[in-house]
Amino acid sequence: MPTILNLGSKYSPLYYLSALGAGGLAVSFFMYLNFLIPHAGYPMVTANILISFMGENPLKAPLVLLAILGILYFAYQHIMLLIWNIGQYKTFKHTEGFTNLKKTNSEVSLMAIPLTYAMSINVSFVLGAVFVPGLWNVIEWLFPVALIGFLAVGIYALRLYGAYFTRLMINADFNPESNNNFSQLIAIFAFSMIAVGFAAPGAMSKVPLVYASGIFGAIFFGVTAIGLAVLKIIFAMRDIFSQGVNVETSVSLWVIIPILTLLGITAIRITFGLAHNFLGQSHGSNWVIFLLSSTIFSLQLIFGWIGYKVMKEVGYFKRFIYGSEKSPVSFAIICPGVALFVFGMFFLMLGLVANNIVSPFSPLFFALLALLIWVQYKTIRVFLILKSKLLYT
Repeated sequence: MPTILNLGSKYSPLYYLSALGAGGLAVSFFMYLNFLIPHAGYPMVTANILISFMGENPLKAPLVLLAILGILYFAYQHIMLLIWNIGQYKTFKHTEGFTNLKKTNSEVSLMAIPLTYAMSINVSFVLGAVFVPGLWNVIEWLFPVALIGFLAVGIYALRLYGAYFTRLMINADFNPESNNNFSQLIAIFAFSMIAVGFAAPGAMSKVPLVYASGIFGAIFFGVTAIGLAVLKIIFAMRDIFSQGVNVETSVSLWVIIPILTLLGITAIRITFGLAHNFLGQSHGSNWVIFLLSSTIFSLQLIFGWIGYKVMKEVGYFKRFIYGSEKSPVSFAIICPGVALFVFGMFFLMLGLVANNIVSPFSPLFFALLALLIWVQYKTIRVFLILKSKLLYT
């Protein structure tokens, strides 16, 4: 029977991406419930709404239960992998490998930790919404708790990245020869995840101090992510063009996809929050959401296409996904698949359906939804392959 590895000094904080990917897949199944089940009067679907919907639609109940099982399975995987990573990291901190990590560009991989913790808060929110009846009756008490949680993760992320960035500025020991990839964007990924977490209370709360704090936190971490992204992408592209992309870390070319998803959802939530709470509108302008979601989704498709062509050309998939070569960086491939599916649902439902461009449950609707389901299926398959390959003996 396979047993999970104990890596010791061979551990890398990038293994946290396994837990991150599982959490993202749990959230992806929630998208079906949140977008396909009516929840008028509520900004998101709740346990009470799900119970009522299944009672009124017994033929559709199995599909709802299938989505719920998907949430449960991947939430369980997220929690188990998170516990494993916490234990492995605790041991790793006392090894020479950790000391060496803190002297190189790879110190940025520590940002995978707050990134995953922020995802854990999102997974907890999903589990509460789906499995706790009556939760929405006390949601205004929970929003401040969520803000405190994201603030704590944000401070942790700023401390980690501040120590790394300060070292580089003082010691001038950034190595451009190992920067021929997008691995440095993991910090931007983390700040974007924190931003989207803040944006949720900003969009859904009705308490002025809560929604204003949420919007401010989303803007703070969002602009931090955008500013760093511009800087890091410019330097990374310079080194990629001068040296050629590093094969093992070429998967990082797709990290921009989840970053765009998170920043896109952050912007949508801020738009809703401003419309609801500052302008007194029932919802944001649909044309604005169409423009925003179209822009984000287009950028994702372009980066996805270019990244795929590069990775296929250098043999990344054959070597590191389906082949025998092992690298914890490979877990980074789960996040783009999740992100493309999640933002695809936002684009389909808020960009196209809400603007009467695509009729809900029409043949075109199901054709577009089928493409997203295919992306989700491929992502789940790769997750299971990597989990078995990299984490078990």
